[in-house]
Amino acid sequence: MAVTIEDIKKLRKLTSAGLSDCKAALNETNGDMEAAVEILRQKGKAIAAKREDRNASEGCVLADVKGNFAAIVALNCETDFVAKNQGFVDLTKQLLNLALDNKVKSLDELNALVVEGRTVADLVVEESGKTGEKTEISAYECLEAPSVVAYNHLGNKLSTIVAFNQDGVDHQVMKDVAMQVAAMNPVAVDRDNVPQAAKDSEYNVAVEKTKEEQVHKAVEAALKKAGINPNLVDSEDHISSNIAKGWLTEEEAEKARVVAKEAAEKKAANLPEQMIQNIANGRLNKFFKENCLMEQEFVKDANLTIGQYLEASSKGLVVAEFKRVNLNED
Repeated sequence: MAVTIEDIKKLRKLTSAGLSDCKAALNETNGDMEAAVEILRQKGKAIAAKREDRNASEGCVLADVKGNFAAIVALNCETDFVAKNQGFVDLTKQLLNLALDNKVKSLDELNALVVEGRTVADLVVEESGKTGEKTEISAYECLEAPSVVAYNHLGNKLSTIVAFNQDGVDHQVMKDVAMQVAAMNPVAVDRDNVPQAAKDSEYNVAVEKTKEEQVHKAVEAALKKAGINPNLVDSEDHISSNIAKGWLTEEEAEKARVVAKEAAEKKAANLPEQMIQNIANGRLNKFFKENCLMEQEFVKDANLTIGQYLEASSKGLVVAEFKRVNLNED
């Protein structure tokens, strides 16, 4: 049976596969449309399996809201060329709309949804057959609350969703907060929601950094008292370089080493514990202000924190939760 251009176009419309692939599938099945569709689907599975170990680091990230439910879908591929293809973007939108319509709570649940006899997982595999690239849903996030908002950054690589504790929140206020999440990448809504392990780690780092600074100050003071310029002996590489330049003698270098060692050991053994704790707690508070959304400086008004901005909009208004998906490195 001769394959017509109309048949090829029909198969392409059904599958979105390339014209040459559609023609080959119809020739192989003697014009049987259903069998040709199945061949193209199987081809997609074969390509997906073959490229399983490839790195799918490009893609399309989209977020949207339906009622009081918000979701983000990240569909990944291998190249930016495919990621920007309208068909690929449309598939991401289709998956997102399915998630919103069904209030999907997890990636597994999304993959299991059935569309016209095929699961979402099947649709993603078939996309590999169309593009020739590894394709996968790399991230799915959702939120449900009295008020929710979604923000998509230009380029479809970064999206955020934010949930609020009140209904009827001004849309511009919600959008401002969603953009803040995109721009400032907070680690938690507030300090109470920062994992204890993260707090402990930040505090311990702050303590060690404070101790190092106190020892360093003591060493610098001791070197100056001994008539040695601390900038000339701040590392062994620097000492060697300065000796070669004639700025230091071997004797001066050795004296500096002795003075620095004795001063460091003496200071380290007599560090004021309460002062160290106070400085470390100050640094931890700075971490909270920079990384907790409600305490962050509002990017549109440096005189306000996000918490103050929300309180000014509606008394008691706070962010309940947020999600952020970014395909690029922060």
